[in-house]
Amino acid sequence: MHSLPYLDYIDLRQEEKMASGTRHISIFPVLLINFIGTLGFSIVIPFLVFLVTRWGGNAFVYGLLAATYPAFQFVGAPILGRWSDRIGRRRVLLVSQLGTFVSWLIFAGAMALPKDVLLDIRSTIIGTFTLTLPLLVLFVARALDGLTGGNISVANAYLTDITPEEERSKNFGKMAISSNLGFVLGPALAGLLGSTALGELLPVAAAAFVSLLATLLVAFYLPESNPCAYEEHRRCVGVRKILGQEQKNCFEAAEGAGWKEALRRPYVGYMLMLYFLIFLGFNFFYTAFPNHAVRGLEWTVGRVGIFFTILSGIMVFVQGPLLARLSSKYSPTILIVGGGVVLGTSFVVLTAGDTTLTYGAAVLFALGNGLMWPSYMSVLSKVGSEDSQGMIQGLGASVGSLASIMGLVVGGLLYNSLTAGTFALSAIIIYASALLSIRTSSVSSSG
Repeated sequence: MHSLPYLDYIDLRQEEKMASGTRHISIFPVLLINFIGTLGFSIVIPFLVFLVTRWGGNAFVYGLLAATYPAFQFVGAPILGRWSDRIGRRRVLLVSQLGTFVSWLIFAGAMALPKDVLLDIRSTIIGTFTLTLPLLVLFVARALDGLTGGNISVANAYLTDITPEEERSKNFGKMAISSNLGFVLGPALAGLLGSTALGELLPVAAAAFVSLLATLLVAFYLPESNPCAYEEHRRCVGVRKILGQEQKNCFEAAEGAGWKEALRRPYVGYMLMLYFLIFLGFNFFYTAFPNHAVRGLEWTVGRVGIFFTILSGIMVFVQGPLLARLSSKYSPTILIVGGGVVLGTSFVVLTAGDTTLTYGAAVLFALGNGLMWPSYMSVLSKVGSEDSQGMIQGLGASVGSLASIMGLVVGGLLYNSLTAGTFALSAIIIYASALLSIRTSSVSSSG
């Protein structure tokens, strides 16, 4: 029997992977990894503000800490996304999960440090606070987690690799469900674990454990999805250079594709602009609502937790059976525009400052967000080529991080002067996003 030369054998294997191999990978492992990552993050949300206060910080420091993660993610996400195009999604996910695990270990270590005062600040603008050693280490932990925080964008690129175009809205809806389930369970676990004699240390240890679990899942149970294969092509590149043959493999193509080239591709800049606007509107809400709940509605921490649990529970339903049903009947553009209108209306309802209407706004929020965001992600996955999906998703994460930084800092300042009127600004931004999203029909038809 005639044997193929090594290089031809590699090329044939590559063509087989690109033709069909990646399309038969189960989405369950990446959904589970996404759920565990969200669970680990949301466990510490209920008590993080208390730790910051105990270690000398104030509201400004808490907002700065919240913005630290997206600020460093803005730098790290596109780099990790590009790496995932070149060396594979699985390897980059592993690096990202390891970074998150180490950051939780640093977080736990901060809790054992003495509260040595490093700096005293007294300002009429940002208030009075003390920078202590554990507070500084906490900033380091959040910065490391943000710098390696490309797991969401790479997971989205992974899902794009393994999902046919006609199923992407449904599968991105499942990805959103896995995140919402993590947000439902995380705060509940925080309440249970934080009430023990170990206090906040046990929830942080639980966050580290679930992060380690996600790392092990990536290492041992997540197959590679990127059709540009990696170690094989690295050897292939070396041999072809020695023989002076022309480079035509996808590894080299991905290596030369930078973010500037990605932005020059049709619709990429437009989709990233929508990404920024949607995230900006969301983050004005996420910054203003906790203040509104406590100061405007006079809710307790428990009532705020119940509200977000109900909100996440409704979104699980919307992004599951409802989205699957509607995505088979309507185009992603209709779902983006319609969902955006409903979402913007939920922010308008919030300006009333009434408890009953606030829960009505939660239903509208869940419906609008549940239809709009997965459908948007489905359209985003159609711009660019397969070898640039990681880069594009990484750019999206960076744009979202920039919007988060602005929303977290500016939104809190605006609430001090506008109170519930801040939600009207969120509504205007989301309505504008819905209007601009009409053009996504061109993206879908071109993809």
